[in-house]
Amino acid sequence: MSRDEDMERTFAALPPAGGGGFAQTWWGRAWLKALEDTALDLQQLKKGRKQARDGAVGAVSVRPGRITAVVKDRDGTAQRSDVLLQELTEEEWDRFLDMAVDRAGHIAALLDRDMPPHLVEDAAAAGVELLPGIGDLEPECTCDAWDHCPHTTALCYQVARLLDEDPFVLLLMRGRGERRLLDELQVRSVARAGKADRAARAVQDGQETAAPGPEGVRADEAFAAAGILPPLPTPPPLPEAPGEPPSLDTEAGPAPGVDPAALELLAADTAARAYRMLADALADGHEHRPMEVPLSADQDAVRLAASGATWAPAALDRLAAGTGRRRAGLEPATRAWRLGGAEALAVLEEQWTPEPELLARATAQLAAAWEDGERPSLRADRPGRWTVAGADVQVRLDRDGRWWPYRKESGRWTPAGPPGPDPAAALAGAPADDA
Repeated sequence: MSRDEDMERTFAALPPAGGGGFAQTWWGRAWLKALEDTALDLQQLKKGRKQARDGAVGAVSVRPGRITAVVKDRDGTAQRSDVLLQELTEEEWDRFLDMAVDRAGHIAALLDRDMPPHLVEDAAAAGVELLPGIGDLEPECTCDAWDHCPHTTALCYQVARLLDEDPFVLLLMRGRGERRLLDELQVRSVARAGKADRAARAVQDGQETAAPGPEGVRADEAFAAAGILPPLPTPPPLPEAPGEPPSLDTEAGPAPGVDPAALELLAADTAARAYRMLADALADGHEHRPMEVPLSADQDAVRLAASGATWAPAALDRLAAGTGRRRAGLEPATRAWRLGGAEALAVLEEQWTPEPELLARATAQLAAAWEDGERPSLRADRPGRWTVAGADVQVRLDRDGRWWPYRKESGRWTPAGPPGPDPAAALAGAPADDA
């Protein structure tokens, strides 16, 4: 294939898409998201998607900056449709090629017709946006529509199927054909290898130049400049509420195994936590507060289940499975979390032996908590746990010396209320079912 031929590729008309999605790869779905975020009329999107699904898109021509196809309406009328995508500049291609040569895995992935996320991320870090974003797919059609019409929409949906099979289609739209791109990568790789070889020979011949000193500012100079630096700007005001996460109800449909409703709940939870962290950071005296202890995956799953969000049963099952519990075991864990967070969860599930001093103090509290003749018969089942004989109620001691009331429900010990310093008051807050 010559370089001229490499700069234009024509793909035969694809058969009808059937009932499946148009994009199976993440980059194909990113292409469709750019379309769906750009189009202003959802009805046009639906019509174009149906035309693509019915096989109304003819052969697709792909050139730098443009894709073209003839799209037929139901009455047989044919329209020439084009979608334009800005080519990368020579400078952007230089940065992309240098980045790809530095990371041989990127080249191997492209040759395997794969576009891993880190390739796109590394390109973006180099200032090169490979995937289109909102407004980047510019439509042109002989039907004279001013926005994406069913014809350009159908073309974009069909191209998503081509991108699934070969990400070089996207690179061609951005201005480089596969043959030219691979040739340029090879030239740069050989040049870099030769430079490294010459440097190695120079070291062997004693010609190595002195390495430059470390860059930066001396510590004493930075410390001395602290008194003359301007003050930090005033922190921004706290928003009235957390931001609204974007809706995931798109026309493209979710990838297999992805639950959009659960993702939206996770996004809302993340926004709420970020808002709380910002509020804490902007509050007076925040620098003197202890840092939050990071949660384990198990603790965070319980926190999510206890957040008050309306989780679907399947999502709750997944949260329970992720913590090694069944759904029945997740319920007391979430109840504990609502009562006292990670500390309450530890009282529910951890087994520990109090230090002798703490245990002696707890024993004295139990002895003094009731008047003579009113003290119930308590049985020490495990270290730090005392159960009332003949009743399904219990108090548990935590590491801070607080007492937690527990009640047995359906054969399982379950938190019955918040903690307190008095074991008698804690037991009074957890009456047995038959009391």
